[in-house]
Amino acid sequence: MRNISIAHSPDADDIFMYYAVKFGWVGMSDTTFENIALDIETLNQEALKGTYDISAISFGLYPFIKDDYALLRTAVSFGNGYGPKLVKLKDKKLKPNFKVALSGHYTTNALLFKIAYPNARITYMNFLDIENAVLSGEVDAGVLIHESILQYSDKLEVEKEIWDIWVELAGEGIPLPLGGMALRRSIPIHKAIEYEDTLIKAVRVAHNNKLLMSKMLIERDLVRVDHDTLQTYLNLYANEESIELNELQIKAINILYKIGYERGFYPQIIKAEDYMIPKEYKELRNEN
Repeated sequence: MRNISIAHSPDADDIFMYYAVKFGWVGMSDTTFENIALDIETLNQEALKGTYDISAISFGLYPFIKDDYALLRTAVSFGNGYGPKLVKLKDKKLKPNFKVALSGHYTTNALLFKIAYPNARITYMNFLDIENAVLSGEVDAGVLIHESILQYSDKLEVEKEIWDIWVELAGEGIPLPLGGMALRRSIPIHKAIEYEDTLIKAVRVAHNNKLLMSKMLIERDLVRVDHDTLQTYLNLYANEESIELNELQIKAINILYKIGYERGFYPQIIKAEDYMIPKEYKELRNEN
């Protein structure tokens, strides 16, 4: 039996999409999958080191790991009219060099934030600590992600939607690429194809059994929100369009990388489709 590590964040959409494997609803006869839950910045940092076989990542990170990891087509999260929020205390005025808490250096929201607020003083912390850091005055503002965008203190107000920054840069009608999955390139290609197919199936099975999956996650205290909030959140970030990348989503990722290159964050422009697992190999192998 092969043992393959799957690292993902502890937020509700990741847990929802990967636990069809954890619960044994989807699997492979010759492989056991080990789930590891870590915050997104830790996942990004570990991906830079090549720690895990398969890992959730920020799309903003991928150009830095493209030579070591293939970009997977599944378990993707996009914003569409919504996304991370820059929040501050109500009625607080932000100076150009305000101090802000972000969830990680390599997150998509950090890339877009830095473009919009080049003079801000950035500190990085676990996404679960950002709201309290703003409330306590440790920072002037913070970018909320994951479930935090739905439930935060009424002492806070939104200064800027990261979605609005994205629209200003990318144009109308383009979804905001937030998180995806990557697979270590050292894995033999025929197994890589099987792992991707298994994960696609897992996300599809979870989506098709959303109420049962949600019930099981809540009963086991695997998510931090109640049933209604969980359904709202899943509709945003773990929906039918999370199952497999479509052409518009790939276009959006490519626009992100073009913007990042033009603003000096990436050394070159890459196209997402050039770094995915070549599924045609499976057809060629079967023909032979």
